[in-house]
Amino acid sequence: MQEQHQDPLIEEALRWLVVLRDKAASDADRAAFELWLKADPRHEAAWARARLVWMRVGKIGPAFAARASAAVVSPPLAATPSMRPVARSRAKMPGRRRFLYAAAAVTAVAAPAAVLLLQPGLFADHGTGVGERRTVSLEDGSTVELAGASSMSVDFDAASRRVVLHAGEAFFSVARDKARPFVVEAAAGRTQALGTAFDVKRQGDEVTVAVAEHAVAVSTVDTKVVVGQGQQVRYGPRRLGAVHDADLGRVEAWRRDRLVFHETPLGEVIADLERYRGGRIVVTDARVRAIPVTAVFDAWQADAALDTIASSLPIRLHRLTGLLVVLSPKA
Repeated sequence: MQEQHQDPLIEEALRWLVVLRDKAASDADRAAFELWLKADPRHEAAWARARLVWMRVGKIGPAFAARASAAVVSPPLAATPSMRPVARSRAKMPGRRRFLYAAAAVTAVAAPAAVLLLQPGLFADHGTGVGERRTVSLEDGSTVELAGASSMSVDFDAASRRVVLHAGEAFFSVARDKARPFVVEAAAGRTQALGTAFDVKRQGDEVTVAVAEHAVAVSTVDTKVVVGQGQQVRYGPRRLGAVHDADLGRVEAWRRDRLVFHETPLGEVIADLERYRGGRIVVTDARVRAIPVTAVFDAWQADAALDTIASSLPIRLHRLTGLLVVLSPKA
């Protein structure tokens, strides 16, 4: 999920709001805030808007959380997630003054109706909710297993078989039909099956294709590669990465309700957890998003996974509402 951008002055005002609401706020903090407030006439207006944003967090968040939790029908598994301790980053983390302002901004603009209407693939042919996993049988005999919070559209005709993955992750088991190529479009690339089973994972504009059987041809605007069994490739809007070996057990773990990560940037881990937890998990610092994580989590225990991450890495976890969580660097 892509984080939404705010007016920089509003972000700065929200940062000050969080600093002042912190029980650890000092007289020096308050004095520095007064200097900031008087430094520019625009700061006063930004401060007023920031306070309005913060009020909306309290009003919108709980109601939306209750509505979303009522829609969850699958009970969590009893298993407890585990996580191998990860080497802590040596990069100096910024202080607490940066935490939470992004979360307030996200919540303010992501009102319940907007969240529902802006979901990728809202009008897709097939989709899953948060934490849901289902298998779709296509008319040609192919099957597609959709992970949580995923959606796709299908367009078959006499000459071709086309699937568009709008969001999330899917595992394709393709029926042979030499007369009609089977193509999966995701973001800026296409994956053509060459008699195969493969996994396609989309996170925003970044897509990873891993092959479980036979091979696929992955192409972007001006580049094309063949990915064989046991291999994977990743592409984005402007590049197609190199083909390399895949850990298929890790790639397909979601089909067994497990999320497996190996030296995976925390930002990508968070994107996966959102598909099972729902709501937003906001990371306030790019350096935090880049921290590598090696872990095995129970997909149904996303909140427990967040707690484990927070206790194992130099970050702080804040739950603002039932659906809004913020990860920020420790001071």
